[in-house]
Amino acid sequence: MSNDPRPDSNSIPTPLEHTPSPAGPSLGARLTAEALGTFLLVFGSIGAALFAATFGIGTDDSIKAIGFVGVALAFGLTVMAGAYAWGPISGGHFNPAVTLGLAAAGRFPWKDVLGYLIAQIVGGAVGTTLLVLIGLFGPDGWLQKAQAGGFASNGFDAHSPGGFGLGAAILVEILFTAIFVLVILGVTHSRRGTPAMAGLVIGLTLTLIHLATIPVDNTSVNPARSIATAIYGGPDALVQLWVFIVFPIVGGLLAGWANRALFDRGDK
Repeated sequence: MSNDPRPDSNSIPTPLEHTPSPAGPSLGARLTAEALGTFLLVFGSIGAALFAATFGIGTDDSIKAIGFVGVALAFGLTVMAGAYAWGPISGGHFNPAVTLGLAAAGRFPWKDVLGYLIAQIVGGAVGTTLLVLIGLFGPDGWLQKAQAGGFASNGFDAHSPGGFGLGAAILVEILFTAIFVLVILGVTHSRRGTPAMAGLVIGLTLTLIHLATIPVDNTSVNPARSIATAIYGGPDALVQLWVFIVFPIVGGLLAGWANRALFDRGDK
């Protein structure tokens, strides 16, 4: 894989730069890596939210609950692990907003975007499906309660952890997704960035984003994550899902275009 960030390059510009064989990974290998990485992100982080975030609260075991901080760390750690494990194969996007943002920045070929989006959505859906299967063997009523509570889906108004409205959710998703994509574009630049540290920086940034925004709308910044939870989150989660598909994508595209105009203009 070349480190040339130009859109007409034969490389797949990635959040984790890597130099494999000249031919590079096949499209099938890259799509599989994207599905696996998104699966890990959703399975690990949403699993933490469902199983551990409030574990023991209201009992003598409340100290075992990981809360918002633990869930935020789970998102950061899973994306970091996926980036180092499969980033050298696919780029480690694991997020439709990131893929579209990289394409808008000229750092990923538009012809491969649809395949990546499908792989990410499938990987995320497999993650929550396996969580449901685990829940089937949980305590009586656990799965029904988890689904009645939205299955860690994103939401606003009555479905916001902090009671924030639609406007707050829209602004949070645009702004924080844009920040996330700008950090990715900066840290993975072939000359200005620090690709060896990219997975760590990206994971810590995602942790920070969740620490700031979980109370607002349960933090999306990733349509694949939102789709995966809304599938099992009930009618209200599905009705509000459009916000967490549209506005992270808006944020990702704005970041890509802005990065290209501000920082990559005239890059050779």
